[in-house]
Amino acid sequence: MATNLNIDPNLLEEAFSVGGLKTKKETVNIALIEFIKKHKQKDIIKFINAIDYDSSVNYKKLRN
Repeated sequence: MATNLNIDPNLLEEAFSVGGLKTKKETVNIALIEFIKKHKQKDIIKFINAIDYDSSVNYKKLRN
């Protein structure tokens, strides 16, 4: 899908240098992938401390 975007040239230039990328398309695609991954990781955080552990089980012993 062809799309015209008005992207801040300073941000794009910085993304080129930080990412070592060569094309605008590659830079934007990588940025979108990383944006999506970051936001999906935020969804995982809600599960931290949501698991009930059985206090009678020695989990450290089971790891060996």
